[in-house]
Amino acid sequence: MPTVLIIEDSNFQRKIISKFIKEEGHEIYEAANGKIALELIEKYQPDLIFCDLVMPVLDGFEVLKNLKEKKSTIPIIVLTSDIQQPVREQCMELGALEFINKPANQIKIQNALQKVFGSA
Repeated sequence: MPTVLIIEDSNFQRKIISKFIKEEGHEIYEAANGKIALELIEKYQPDLIFCDLVMPVLDGFEVLKNLKEKKSTIPIIVLTSDIQQPVREQCMELGALEFINKPANQIKIQNALQKVFGSA
């Protein structure tokens, strides 16, 4: 069963995204900030990461930088309400695969899962 890490400081958003992903049959790990996320990534090596950008302690940009430095091949979907092109370009340079504009909905999550894992 593929594993997915959700990095999102909003408990409400994290639980909604988690629900959508669980409905697709994936195992979930959750982190409220980048520091916790990096620990979970090291421990569990998830198959996919959904990552918010603006978080306390360690933000999404730092998570992306850290994973790029480690030459990680884990696909990363960025969750953001910032749709400005420079932000997107910076994330893509740091290894992001795709973006989901907040608020995330079930169709956006399903499309991202299908892009990474293919159809069920």
